[in-house]
Order: sequence, then C-alpha cells, then structure tokens
Amino acid sequence: MAVLLGVDTGGTYTDAVLLRDETEVIASAKALTTRADLALGIGAAIRAVLAQSGIAPGDISLASLSTTLATNALVEGQGERVGLIFVGFRPSDLEQSGLRDALKGDPVASLAGGHNHAGGEAAPLDLVGLEAFLDNHADALSGYAVAAQFATRNPAHELAVARRIAERTGAPVTCSHHLSAKLNGPKRAVTAVLNARLIGMIDRLIGRAQDVLDTLDINAPMMVVRGDGALMSAEQARARPIETILSGPAASIVGARWLTGAQDALVSDIGGTTTDVAVLRGGRPAIDPHGARVGGFRTMVEAVAMRTSGLGGDSEVHVQSEGLAGGVFLGPRRVLPISLIAQEAPGIVHAALDDQLRNAVPGEHDGRFVRALPGVARGGMPPREAELLARIGAQVHPLGHILRSRVERGALGRLIDRGLVQVGGVTPSDASHVLDLLAAWDGEAATKALTLMARRRTGSGDRLAASAGDLARMIVDQLTEQTAVTLLETAFAEDPAGFDLPPEQLARHVLLQKGLAGHRGLLALDAALNVDVVGLGASAPTYYPAVGQRLHCRMILPEHAGVANAIGAVVGRITMRRTGTVTSPGEGRFRVHLETGPEDFAVASEAMERLEGALRASARQDALDAGAEGVQITVARDVRTARAEAREIFVEATLTVEASGRPRDAIG
Repeated sequence: MAVLLGVDTGGTYTDAVLLRDETEVIASAKALTTRADLALGIGAAIRAVLAQSGIAPGDISLASLSTTLATNALVEGQGERVGLIFVGFRPSDLEQSGLRDALKGDPVASLAGGHNHAGGEAAPLDLVGLEAFLDNHADALSGYAVAAQFATRNPAHELAVARRIAERTGAPVTCSHHLSAKLNGPKRAVTAVLNARLIGMIDRLIGRAQDVLDTLDINAPMMVVRGDGALMSAEQARARPIETILSGPAASIVGARWLTGAQDALVSDIGGTTTDVAVLRGGRPAIDPHGARVGGFRTMVEAVAMRTSGLGGDSEVHVQSEGLAGGVFLGPRRVLPISLIAQEAPGIVHAALDDQLRNAVPGEHDGRFVRALPGVARGGMPPREAELLARIGAQVHPLGHILRSRVERGALGRLIDRGLVQVGGVTPSDASHVLDLLAAWDGEAATKALTLMARRRTGSGDRLAASAGDLARMIVDQLTEQTAVTLLETAFAEDPAGFDLPPEQLARHVLLQKGLAGHRGLLALDAALNVDVVGLGASAPTYYPAVGQRLHCRMILPEHAGVANAIGAVVGRITMRRTGTVTSPGEGRFRVHLETGPEDFAVASEAMERLEGALRASARQDALDAGAEGVQITVARDVRTARAEAREIFVEATLTVEASGRPRDAIG
C-alpha cells in the first residue's frame, strides 16, 4: 500500500490530503496560509490529516505540492526586484510583448551581441557593459534574467552572461532559452523576468515545506505540480519557478477528473485570490499553444489552457460611486478579509471600526487596515517606501493612521506589489459572514465593516445600501455575476465554432444577457451554457449553485471539492518535454541547434536523428532526476517544406520529445 500526501498552498488556505494507492481519500484538512512563514500553515494542515487518519509519518511514500502563490503573485503584480540583461536587441524591443510592463521599473542593461537566425554571431558580446551594470546595480537586485537575440538558435551569449553574473554576485540567473525553445526574444525575456522575480518566493515555499516534512519525520521525496498538471522535482521547481504558474489550477483540473470522472466539462476553481476556469475534453485538459497568460502577461510556459481572473472569496470590494445607481465590483487584488484580520488583532480592529461608526461622515479609509509581512527581502528600497514600512512596523493599523499624504499612496502600492505589506478590507468572505453563510472568523467585525461601507454615497447622493445585510447580498450577487461572465468568456474562447467578436465582448453582449434572463417580447430569447460545470474550492458550495442557476447548466459540486488541488497534486504523472529545431542555412546543409551550439549535417534525416537523440537523452534524464519510474518516450516531428521547381525543399523541422512516468515512490 502506498500512502500519498498532497499539499496545496493557496492565497488564503493551505490544504492537505492523504490518499491510499491513488484510489481512496483517507483524510483531508485545511489551515490558514501563513505568508510570513509558510511552514506554519503547511505544518498545521499536515498535522491535522495525520491526526485524523492515524497514519504514521514513516508510512508516507510520496509528498507533492501544488501552489497558487506564483499565479497570485503575477495577478497581483508582486515579486522581487530583478535586472534584465537584454543582448542584441534594439531599445524599442523593450516595448514588445508587454516587456516594459513586466519590468515594473526594474533596471535593464541593453548590450551588444546576440546571434542571427542561423545561429551565427551577429556581434561580439559586450562584457564591459555587463560589468558596468553589475557595478551599479548588483547590491539592489535579488536575481537576473538574461535574454539574447536568437538564443534558441545559439545560446552562447546567454550562457556567457549567466556565468559572469554568477561569478560576480552569486545571485540566481534565468536564461530565456532554458524556459522555451521558441523564437520571439521579447516574449522569452518577459518569461525570464517573471521567472527571476518568482525564484525567491518559490524557493522559500519549497524550502519551508521541506523543513516541515523533516520536522514531522516524513522522509518521502517531494514533488511540485507544473502548470500543465505534470509533476516535477522540488529542485527543478526551484530553478524554474515560472513553470509553477497555474500549478494550483492545473492540479485542480487533475483533481476534478479524479473526483468526478468527467469527460467534457468546464472546471471552475474559486480560491481566495483567483477564479480559474479550464475545459476538459475527453477527460484531458487542453494545453495552451500560445503559452500561459496570467496577470496580463503572455508567457512562453506550457500550461493548461485556462482563463485566470482576479476574483475570489478575498477579492477587494470596490464601491462604484459614479452613476446614479451605484453598486460594487470585485478584484482583481486580494485583501485580508476584515473578519480575518480582526481575529488576528481584535482589540485594534474593533476599536477602530467603532470609532469610525461614531463619525457622522464616512471616511475615505473606513474599514481598511494595513500590516507588514516579515521575512521578505527588502533590498534596494527607496527612502519613501522604507520610511512608510518603518511606520507600519509589526502591528496592524487603521490605514488612515498610516497614510499622511496622497503621495504616500503610491509608496504603499509599491510595498504591496513587492509583497512587503498587506491591506485588510471588505471582501465576499466578509459578506458571507454577515449572511451567516460562513462562520470561520469574526462575523461581528465583518458586520461593522459592511455597515461602514453601506453608508458610502452613490452618484445620486443616496446610501450605497440600507444595511450591512443588503450590502452583503449585493456583494454575493456581484460575485455570482462576475463568475458567470468568466465562465462565458471561457466558453466563447474555447467553442470550436468561433465568433467574430472577442470573448470578453461576447460574454457581456446584451443579446446573450437577455437570453440568459429569458427575454420575452417581440423576440423570444433563450441562452444557456451547454456543458456541465465542475465547481471546486472551499467556497464553491456557498457561491456556485447560484452560478449554475444563472447559466442554466448543471453544476457539479463533488465531495472533497475543497481539496481538489491537493488531490491533483499526487495523482499526476512526471512529464518532461524538450523541443529543438533543425534549419537549413544553405542548400545541402542542415543545422541542428543544440545547447552546446549549432552542428551541421549534409543529410536532413541525419540532422533530425542527432537532434532526436539529444532531446531523448535530456528529457529522459530530467524525468529520472525527478523520480520517474517506467519512463515512456514519445516523439513528435513537425517538418516544414516548400515546393520549388517540382521538388520539395526542406525549410525547418521542430522535434518535441516527451518522457513520462509515475513517481517511483507512488507505486505501491
């Protein structure tokens, strides 16, 4: 018998589950995610499932971790300060693929160098410029991203830069060609920047998770879920954390399939920060051919085709003061629910809320609090942010007591982006406490905060809501509406028929909305989602029945839906993919582009055999290093030719090798 431990660390909760031989859930438990020290939440969840099950720690043969932390960080714009070494590109290329936005003001060194399409050196590498950049910035950066022109054709300059940075700084370096074998340098640079920014966060998560296993005498190897639902070793995840974006959502899809046996459905997973929607076809999630898109950035990471929106149980509630009717909208940023922060600092929170309720006029920062997060790297912080962080200190404060000028709002936003500070405010979780749908935290504080928000005025001058209860119902209804729109966007995007308008417009189109409402006039309009929805997440039973009614579809809420991510973390397979290219720089010459540099052959078949052999060896070794057993290899060849003067001319070939197997310790 194999006992498997799955752990999912989300923005709000950390889940743990024990499975027996991948066929039976033995026990499951939840604990609050403790961002200041992730080990506390992980340890609490694991101890709870061990206590429930009576399983001895030594009986666990495999531990696997899925996480939404990387996804949440990109959605919320968080991450550490990094530098980009941009080799062989024009300055205007920084405006491509959202690279400038991804950098968020972090420094760039634009150096001469790079290669051409055939893998030849376009210009000598400017190592002098690199040294000058390191002299100016090394002390303020936590990591580096390196992207060189046509590095997938010849990575020599990226490797040379990475070696020099490692020698000078010892900081982690991400090379773009290690993350993708595809062309499009600026897009690879975006992926490398995001990877470099996530390294510290994921390294801390994996390190602390391993500490917990050691403390509890669990000697099983640890795996991590990738964004395509496959497993990788903890060491591989530490080097390539970008591959864990959509890890939690991907694990939830694998878990949904295991829990329900569904073949064709939409899977919607609501967490504290995001709602993630994907399509199951024939029991398998589709892989996004364009790369994962998260937080507004299109990466080159292979991941499940999924739409991620900043909508969850802990999404910030915003008041719409414009327009006569008013209303609320949710997200995309996550905040600490008032009911939760009041449980952590009851005296401070209740005293502040009571003072604000005694004021005759609503204040701008009523019902909002702020606290600092210890244990996060703080290097290179500008003076204004440093002063504000020192003012916050180690306690919870009413936000109005901390912000002394409008200029400091920008500084606070930057501290939030870097994960140094958390803000508390009204969320759907608080609304659920007011409506008695949830009783986990401090419902009295939630009622006070919603009472304060209900006093806000709309454009007509009227109160936003008559009472805390009325506002709570408004917030939950808005969550239903935004969730329905997210599901409709996915359906339009993945429907094979195709439509003339973007999914975002179609999901909100007046005819569709009238059809969902069953309009009857001169026209009779009916619309429905023509596929089942599997609802996952701890709050799915609370919110999703209304979503099913809104979309006139069957809503499946399986047992253990709240820990589907943790289940998916241990029932997946280890899968390693490697991709390479053969080009033809001249007639009778076939060039294989390898990590060690280009190699030329006189015969196309020989070039492809050389490439396939190298990719097979690399993929198999990576799978074995990750702990795979019974590795199986598949090869896909995409050979492009052109016809000229009645003969076929070789243009280019792309080979993809996949090595797959189950973790050896998961086989009982």
